[in-house]
Amino acid sequence: MLRRSETLELIARFGRHAVTDAIRAVLAEIRSRAGATPAATDADEFAIAQRVAARLIEDARPSLRAVFNLTGTVLHTNLGRAALPPEAIDAVARAASGACNLEYDLERGIRGDRDHHLEAQLCRLTGAEAATVVNNNAAAVLLVLNTLAMRREVPVSRGELIEIGGSFRLPDIMARAGCRLREVGTTNRTHRRDFEDAIGPKTALVMKVHCSNYAIEGFTAAVAEAELVRLCRERAVPLVVDLGSGALVDLRLLGLPHEPTPMESLKDGADIVTFSGDKLLGGPQAGIIVGREALVARIKRNPLKRALRVDKMTIAALSAVLGLYFDPDRLAQRLPALRVLVKKTEEIRASAVRVCPLVAASLQGIASVQVIDCESQIGSGALPAQRIPSAALSIRPLAGGRGSGTALKRLALAFRNLPVPVIGRAEAGALVMDLRCLEEDDETAFAAQLGELERSARREK
Repeated sequence: MLRRSETLELIARFGRHAVTDAIRAVLAEIRSRAGATPAATDADEFAIAQRVAARLIEDARPSLRAVFNLTGTVLHTNLGRAALPPEAIDAVARAASGACNLEYDLERGIRGDRDHHLEAQLCRLTGAEAATVVNNNAAAVLLVLNTLAMRREVPVSRGELIEIGGSFRLPDIMARAGCRLREVGTTNRTHRRDFEDAIGPKTALVMKVHCSNYAIEGFTAAVAEAELVRLCRERAVPLVVDLGSGALVDLRLLGLPHEPTPMESLKDGADIVTFSGDKLLGGPQAGIIVGREALVARIKRNPLKRALRVDKMTIAALSAVLGLYFDPDRLAQRLPALRVLVKKTEEIRASAVRVCPLVAASLQGIASVQVIDCESQIGSGALPAQRIPSAALSIRPLAGGRGSGTALKRLALAFRNLPVPVIGRAEAGALVMDLRCLEEDDETAFAAQLGELERSARREK
């Protein structure tokens, strides 16, 4: 087998060891099914070589792959959240390709601080005295609490004891940080007096958490940040605000619903604010901590900071994204996360109209395809009760009756089996492809692989 011409081509592509292992694996599968192996003909060996090639190609395919996010959730946690702008991608490539001054002071020729590359930008944008960055917002909350509240109490409203994706809960993070949660108020109503009663000699700080992934409506009450600031000043304890998503612009200026910003919290007087880098900010995964210089200095000295720090590629990407914020007039067009959020419904519908006949032709006799109105959501816990008008393809399997659910799953699998998998959502018996996140430059690539769709769909059928 190793001397066949087809195999020699595979060796040149994948290496001798990988090809040898693949041949042995394929032969073992054949023997396990056939028992004693008869003498193979040339045709048999060619078929084996084809199976070996298919195995090698499959094994070499990276697990982490690009996909088309047509779910209607723009910042989809399972699909990587914010897409990076070209400036950030170029910055990552430069940082990754060789040595850089990650922790080296070029002016003085001595060891430097990796926070130096981001701190000045974050302070200019938010108005904070100091800043530091770790690998995600949960890590930021963990580090802040471990530094400022170890073995002490932290009052938090019961209505703000959030659970984030993957069943990670704020009370559990607080426990791991080594502090003691002091629940105040009720699920739907918390008043200033509840915090007044909770603050005592064991209190390290008061924490306010933005409920970014759910909304409580009806008979509700919450203590405003400015009011909590006044109380904390009276009792000489810091106020920490966890914003979760953390927009760095007033989204109302872009025609979107308002989301609290770090600037607003700091202006109200919050001592520390934490937020994410890969959500509404539109950058890489990161947890950002901004606030009073003395408190941030303590946080930086915590040994956990080294365990939670970000690498050079994250710093490069985040710095490039933050740089775009200094040109607010063009920000919504240069930052992909904001660009798709502000995309006009007419533009999305026009894209759907262009793509619809191509998809329909690929699924002729398998499914019906039509353009429909729909609603997108921001995702990743941002503005959970808000929806944005959009347009989509509704793809409905022609197979009806009791097997329609199975037909829908097979159709979704056919789209996921494309060279660049296409991820939509099941809704009312149809596969819905919200085209908000399909940018104009992606349409050609999307259409080019539709020739594979019919074969994939019929194979799954």
